[in-house]
Amino acid sequence: MTEVTKGVWYGLSAYTIWGCFPLFFALFEGVPAFEILIHRIIWSCVFLALVISGLQRWSAVRAALANPAQLWRVLGCALLIAANWGIYIYSVETRHVLQASLGYFLTPLVNVALGMLVLRERMGPWQMTAVVLAGIGILIQLVMLGQLPWISLALAVSFGTYGLLRKQVVLDGLSGLFVETMLLLPVGLLAFGWLAREGLSHFGNSAYIGALLMASGIVTAIPLLLFAGAARRLRLATVGFLMYINPTLQFFIALLVFGEPLSDVQLVSFVVIWIALGLYSWSSWHYRPRMSVGQD
Repeated sequence: MTEVTKGVWYGLSAYTIWGCFPLFFALFEGVPAFEILIHRIIWSCVFLALVISGLQRWSAVRAALANPAQLWRVLGCALLIAANWGIYIYSVETRHVLQASLGYFLTPLVNVALGMLVLRERMGPWQMTAVVLAGIGILIQLVMLGQLPWISLALAVSFGTYGLLRKQVVLDGLSGLFVETMLLLPVGLLAFGWLAREGLSHFGNSAYIGALLMASGIVTAIPLLLFAGAARRLRLATVGFLMYINPTLQFFIALLVFGEPLSDVQLVSFVVIWIALGLYSWSSWHYRPRMSVGQD
């Protein structure tokens, strides 16, 4: 299995898990998004520390902490992913999963733009056409909403920029993610202590809620590890394309599970985006065999 093939499988797995996240976070009935975010940070760090200990990979972590220049990029990744987590949890709690879906449809366009502007990546004409079609589909929704869809825009910009910075961090996925959560851990512990002191914490209210909050760390860490592995092996534009799996799953969950309303205009915009994905997939499949022949 080539590194690119591994990257594709990592990406497929990560985005499928993320696409099912609304089902998981809907279980936190009555727990504020801010508190869930705190526990995602704390228990992700704990889980990753156990994994690193088991694999004896602390040398990479120590090397990262000893490199201030790289640490600033990792801190940027940490802040971006924390913002993305919090906004997403809020969208599920307030039943704006369709808007979250729109945000993750928009993210690949941010990835492509950053890949072209910062990393000098190039796209073929058919792939560019697909991106333009997807942009039209998203524009239909933006115009139809009649207001600034801040959830969609915030999710797209935060995760798209996270992908760019993560690709530039010279750290393996496991060590990089652990350092990210470790940098956020002091803030998470302080916030948890404040909630407990004020009597606002839900962690000790029931074994069920406590188990869910602890599980949020594992559920958070696994797809991010897979994503980090994909980001280091694939072009940013390819990572952006695979990301459409996530919002497509969220789209169906919003409609079939949460019963969110979908207008005809919204449906048309999603159809346009799916056509763009089909065109992008066809162009990628058509181009890859010619690359193999040339390389042989």
